[in-house]
Amino acid sequence: MRSIRRNLLFVLMAAATAIVVLSAVVTYRIARQEVDGIFDYQLRQVALSVGERTSDIPFLPGIDTPDPALDVVVQIWSREGVTLYFSHPHRVLPNWARMGYANVATSEGTWRVFALQLQGRTVQVAQPMSVRQHQALSAALRILVPSILLLPALAIGIWMAVGRGLRPLEALAAELSRRQPATLGRLTLPATPSEIAPVVAALNDLLARLDKASTAQRAFVADAAHELRTPLAAVRLQAQLVERVTDDSVRAKALTELKRGLDRMTHVVQQLLTLARQEPGAAGAEPVIVDLATLARDAIANHVDIAMAKTIDLGAMSLDDRARIAGDPAALGVLLDNLLDNAIRYTPASGRVDVTVGVDAGRSFLDVSDSGPGIPEKDRPHVFDRFYRGQGAGEPGSGLGLAIVKAIADRHHADVVLGTAQHGGLAVRVIFAAFDPALSKP
Repeated sequence: MRSIRRNLLFVLMAAATAIVVLSAVVTYRIARQEVDGIFDYQLRQVALSVGERTSDIPFLPGIDTPDPALDVVVQIWSREGVTLYFSHPHRVLPNWARMGYANVATSEGTWRVFALQLQGRTVQVAQPMSVRQHQALSAALRILVPSILLLPALAIGIWMAVGRGLRPLEALAAELSRRQPATLGRLTLPATPSEIAPVVAALNDLLARLDKASTAQRAFVADAAHELRTPLAAVRLQAQLVERVTDDSVRAKALTELKRGLDRMTHVVQQLLTLARQEPGAAGAEPVIVDLATLARDAIANHVDIAMAKTIDLGAMSLDDRARIAGDPAALGVLLDNLLDNAIRYTPASGRVDVTVGVDAGRSFLDVSDSGPGIPEKDRPHVFDRFYRGQGAGEPGSGLGLAIVKAIADRHHADVVLGTAQHGGLAVRVIFAAFDPALSKP
């Protein structure tokens, strides 16, 4: 596992080392410039000092064994080019002089030479450049060695400072580790740094959504258990009745009720499974282009027999073939099936159920209206809740139909609007987002 502290220590120490190295190079160059200036001034002063006293200097022969400790060589020539003085013979030096400063490359390295003419004689003072390099390096090291020795102390300081800076993260981790599934309240950290505040805000948002989902799940499980308990109890009673009765007509009636209870329980379970598949985060099909008019025609055809059994006029008011969206055709078919099931169930005999598909302001919509009792205004905010059944709902049902419709609509970023139909019943309109063919596949 990668450590933020180690990464920061490595990066900061690498940066500090690079700065020390760069400082060493710059310091050496500055020291070299200073040393060159000082030694050039020294060469000039030696040349002037010796040149003013050339009349007192006797002719000396060259010394065969030079002293390595001597770092300045003085040469004096007469006007005729005769060597009058050679303080320290270096055969590698040329026997000629160029006035002023010059760098002379020899087999013993580069020499710095200064020459001038005084009283008819030429005075040349030379010095090896290695002497200057040694002096500049010594000066630079005297400055840089303390900085290099302080690098371990800098590493310890960085380690401690980074550890102090990461304490809010450690406190956040400790606070999260103490949380239980039942305690998903907001995180509160004293003096939260501005860099950690977005993380805390995102975690609080996540915890709020988890708490909401957990509460909804617990309510869903409780409601499902309650909803299944009634048909299960009825099935059990009918089964016991079938065991006890001896009369064939009574047994047949009991078997009919037993099948009805099983059908109701099967319907509830099927609706629960359908709703679970539409939950956020559930795997869904890849969006494709869906023709809402074709979808409506198929749904109407599938419900014609049920409508005819109740003598209900089921048909389409208008099916606009331009109404297309990007979505999951199977899920949208379930949405329309639930709308038609509810409309047919609550519409009395000889009533009517109309389906409309159209496009309004660039947005496609589905509309299912009926001539049933409708839904009172006070119940409309709650009809999308699971297992909710308003007062006066005379028809049996699971209370999941509109919850499934809302879940599928949310997956498709659609709005569900409840209204009053032209014939006095309920009108449910599902308005989809604007269609973008580039985001879908045919």
